[in-house]
Amino acid sequence: MEPVTLLVGAALLAAGFLGGRLSRRRPAPPPAPPAPLCGCGHTLSQHDTETNTCYAELRRDVHDKRGRWTGHQWVPCTCRQYVGPRPIDEVFMPRLLPPATD
Repeated sequence: MEPVTLLVGAALLAAGFLGGRLSRRRPAPPPAPPAPLCGCGHTLSQHDTETNTCYAELRRDVHDKRGRWTGHQWVPCTCRQYVGPRPIDEVFMPRLLPPATD
């Protein structure tokens, strides 16, 4: 082979390699894990772990006596944070024994 052909081939190879390295797509960051939600749709950080009450508020529509809409009212969420697989008895009754410590 003649040396000019080898030089042109080497230049094309180097140009293709550098072009591929510079134009490579960066990998997308992994998606954030979804926040754990209660049955009411609020995050578990808005719930008290000891009393199982929800601190969030819900927006409810308010109507007058004739049924006309008069605005919104903020009321506390009434959920009890049952997300399972905790036994349902622990949700509605306090624990009788202290938690076991090892």
